[in-house]
Amino acid sequence: MNGRLIATGILTLAFAGVGTAYGAVASGGGEAHTSPAQLKKMAHEAHTPEQYKALAVSYDIQQKDYLKQAADEKQEWIRRSQITVSLYAKYPKPADEAKYLYEYYVEKASEAGVLSAKYAQLAEPSGAATQQRM
Repeated sequence: MNGRLIATGILTLAFAGVGTAYGAVASGGGEAHTSPAQLKKMAHEAHTPEQYKALAVSYDIQQKDYLKQAADEKQEWIRRSQITVSLYAKYPKPADEAKYLYEYYVEKASEAGVLSAKYAQLAEPSGAATQQRM
């Protein structure tokens, strides 16, 4: 009976620890990341230079994240390209998958960079006035 109680206690503590660790990872380890839905909502509601500045910073952070992921995938692509496979290997090859992921992350980083520049320009007082006239 005591063995079961001890085992139950250990499992409870283990699951609590796993849940805490998962929560820390899911929250980004303390960094403030916004979801695409939140960014879209913020962009729709933005009307002041401060809101545009926050959007520019968020897209800048997103661009840096995508560039880091692209660099990781490029390393993986290089590693997988060095692996020789038989003539009848199935498509897509592992190297192709890494290449496609690399290209995807570069494209997403480019899009985030364009949006960051757009909102940084709107954050300037003269940029907001120009936008309102259009």
